[in-house]
Amino acid sequence: MRKVVSRDGTTIAYEQAGEGPPIVLLNGSFRDHTIFDALVPELSPHLTTFVYDRRGRGESGDSPEYAVQREIEDLEAVIEAAGGSAVVFAGSTGANLAVEAALAGAPISKLALHEPFYRVGDYPMPPWNVAKTLRVLLSEERRTEAVEYFLGALLGLTPDTVADWRKGPIWAINEANAHTLVYDTAICGDYKVPADRLADYPTEALVLNSDHTSAWLRAAAQATADALPNGRSLELPGSWHRIDMDVLGRTLVEFATT
Repeated sequence: MRKVVSRDGTTIAYEQAGEGPPIVLLNGSFRDHTIFDALVPELSPHLTTFVYDRRGRGESGDSPEYAVQREIEDLEAVIEAAGGSAVVFAGSTGANLAVEAALAGAPISKLALHEPFYRVGDYPMPPWNVAKTLRVLLSEERRTEAVEYFLGALLGLTPDTVADWRKGPIWAINEANAHTLVYDTAICGDYKVPADRLADYPTEALVLNSDHTSAWLRAAAQATADALPNGRSLELPGSWHRIDMDVLGRTLVEFATT
């Protein structure tokens, strides 16, 4: 992987592929750049893709003290490597991070979000002590329990669903990156759509959700799009918290190139 140095000296690893206007892909909780392995081939004939390991994951470094601002600077460093301005596509808690980066003035030419982690309307907030609970579990190296707790408390998955996930091939990645779950809770802040701040954000934005996702994620996507002056929402075919990759690829290419 290629490397870029963020403002605080942390090394961020990224991969570049394709030809055309640049697009940076930003992942959510647990994952590293490999989450986009199936999406990059859909984009690379039309766009230059930049996928990177967020700090604390994969081949990227980390710092002793975490701050959301450091992750904003990481994204800015990758955008700089992409030529100084880029379309950004971000999903899950990564979408929350992209929103914070956009509001901080990151040079994002267009913003595409997939199901950000906000809670709106009557949908219940996560437990008030979710970050503290995760820190305790991780300090005791109870990574399995930390992952299970995050999936239940923040994503609303049932114990049976979590048990099924434990049998899957990506569970080991979940546990390996469990220490970054505290980062994602910091990124989510109070879990409310920052409508007042988004009201002045002029950049064109697209907010996506799957037609088979959770009701709270669908509501969050719609509320985010509604808060953006130049935002629109779009529901696409998929499964829970996931859009069919070929459809997502075509949608992002059209958004980025028109």
